Amino acid sequence: MSNNNFSVGSKIKGIRETKNLSIEEIAERSGLSTDQISSIENGQTLPSLGPLIKIARALGVRLGTFMDDNDDLGPIVCRAADREKDSSISFSNDATDARKHMEYHPLAQQKAGRHMEPFVIDINPEDNPDFQLSAHEGEEFIYVMQGEVEIVYGKVTYHLNEGDSIFYDSIVKHHVHGAPGKSAKILAVVYIPF
Repeated sequence: MSNNNFSVGSKIKGIRETKNLSIEEIAERSGLSTDQISSIENGQTLPSLGPLIKIARALGVRLGTFMDDNDDLGPIVCRAADREKDSSISFSNDATDARKHMEYHPLAQQKAGRHMEPFVIDINPEDNPDFQLSAHEGEEFIYVMQGEVEIVYGKVTYHLNEGDSIFYDSIVKHHVHGAPGKSAKILAVVYIPF
């Protein structure tokens, strides 16, 4: 998993250096701290999707650029057996939180030019979640495959069970996590206009 964290971080660093941008400039454009960006680039931590989307916008690239394997223009088939074998990407709650509460299994890494990011996400239980809400442009769709999930959306908390789904605008501050002490598996599709 740490290899994937480093891979994403090194891609961010490579793109930033290619564009002759400093960490300070990316911090100013994204609203993140220079420490956060440094720790991401060095592969020490991988935050939730919100900060990664802000970095992608600051660099003028798609979020998928950080996760792409190939540049295939045709349809992409992701087999369940292959997904389970592939190493996942772990995200902590924020760049200062090393706990890994989610494991992301990207479903379209080979698809070039995509605007949607589909994932199967394994959510590990947390008894005392210390989450920070994030907001970014776009839309998200979540379908609960197993377990129970809580989604804080603005000032409202939604409780979803297996088979439930939710579709929302990501510009409203939100956070997705398992119900207290519960694990879950969800299908999440993030749409980011570019």
